[in-house]
Amino acid sequence: QVQLVESGGGLVQAGGSLRLSCAASGSTFSINAANWYRQAPGKQRDLVAGLSSGGSTNYADSVKGRFTISRDNAKNTVYLQMNSLKPEDTAVYSCRIWGGLYGHDYWGQGTQVTVSS
Repeated sequence: QVQLVESGGGLVQAGGSLRLSCAASGSTFSINAANWYRQAPGKQRDLVAGLSSGGSTNYADSVKGRFTISRDNAKNTVYLQMNSLKPEDTAVYSCRIWGGLYGHDYWGQGTQVTVSS
């Protein structure tokens, strides 16, 4: 019984920063890997950042150098630090975490990020 709760979205000016959090419930749960996705209206869902069980990261070219994915295993939380935000980053951001027994995946509810010019 794992639930992901996202937070940290909001409105920010271009060039600003935002930190998204994705917290997993369950005292016995442990994070294996995680992704952050985003989806703008009328657009497909795109992978923006990934974190493997070994700690390696990958990023979409559009966010490379600006976004950082990380995790705090003690808090069962995954983060997405977003710097130098651009209006084109505006989207609903969703986390996806693999973990626990059998490596099931779980999705967060999504959080709106709006970047104004």
